[in-house]
Amino acid sequence: MKYYLVAGEASGDLHGANLMKALKLEDHDPVFRYFGGDKMQAEGGELVKHYADMAFMGFTEVVLNLRTIFKNLKKCKEDILSWKPDVLILIDFPGFNLKIAEFAKENNIKVCYYISPKIWAWNQKRVLKIKKVVDHMFCILPFEVDFYKEWGMDVDYVGNPLLDEQAAFSPDPQFLTNHNLSSKKIIALLPGSRRQEIERLLPVMLSITDQFPDYQFAIAAAPTFDQAYYHQFIKGKKVTLLFSNTYNLLQHAHAAVVASGTATLETALFKVPQVVVYRGGAISIAIARMLVKIKFISLVNLIVDKKIVTELIQEDCNSKKLSEELQAIVSGEGRKTMLSNYEDLLLLMGKPGASEKTAKLIYQYSAGK
Repeated sequence: MKYYLVAGEASGDLHGANLMKALKLEDHDPVFRYFGGDKMQAEGGELVKHYADMAFMGFTEVVLNLRTIFKNLKKCKEDILSWKPDVLILIDFPGFNLKIAEFAKENNIKVCYYISPKIWAWNQKRVLKIKKVVDHMFCILPFEVDFYKEWGMDVDYVGNPLLDEQAAFSPDPQFLTNHNLSSKKIIALLPGSRRQEIERLLPVMLSITDQFPDYQFAIAAAPTFDQAYYHQFIKGKKVTLLFSNTYNLLQHAHAAVVASGTATLETALFKVPQVVVYRGGAISIAIARMLVKIKFISLVNLIVDKKIVTELIQEDCNSKKLSEELQAIVSGEGRKTMLSNYEDLLLLMGKPGASEKTAKLIYQYSAGK
């Protein structure tokens, strides 16, 4: 069958690649075409647009880049219509993908949505639109099943795909040696994969490195940028820059400072104590604070529905508070408590297999089995 996938961020590229790999086990002759990234491209098929040209963060940034967004939407619609897939698989990225879903439905193309939009956080009535334009929704957070049921929509809970990625990971035994990392304990810095978040968060992360002389710092760098881009922030600081090595870094990290997003959950799965940080544009944050209906922003806290990790948002994301919170988890009771709470999270997360389960259901639904 012909599968058209749309992923607009680094996390979507990761999950899309795993899903493609799983679909190959279900379908003896799958053909892939997609908006995605390097990981999906490694699985074969044809990349139409890279997510690096699509990911814009926050209300203000979206408005400033509307022309590019509309061009990408137009290209995606035209390409889908021209290629005529058997099924369209949309991966997260709701601002873009819900518009594509509506277009696909108008053109009688089956729509499967993998990783539900976070409509439970704000503007919950969007579920009414989703019911009209999405044929099958696959959720990765347990509480989403009950949320959709309240709105009269049945969805499939498939577990979390990050467990698949972690299960498939094989640590590099020469990681420390290959990257000239010393015997000092490592503090990992994960500033995100989008330009806006890197430029807002990395300077704050780097501002505290001199306050922890007994540790070494390493940055998980996004492959969509080069060394020169990161060195404009690093300048003379003693920090190791690592590309495409996030899991090896987390495998060896003693603690971490992490941009809010998928990486917070990945860090928790590796049982690395962390401080979560987030900064958005002033207008974007003001709007979000009026609309968002959830108590937390990190996936770790959302899944367990209690504070496990500290979240430093906007004005709280500063050198003083970050240093204090990091100090609280590199040793002592704060570290012990967080590691203990991670065990509760892991119980809720369950076992690997989300990609395989989703692929099996997509194939069955699409093939009419």
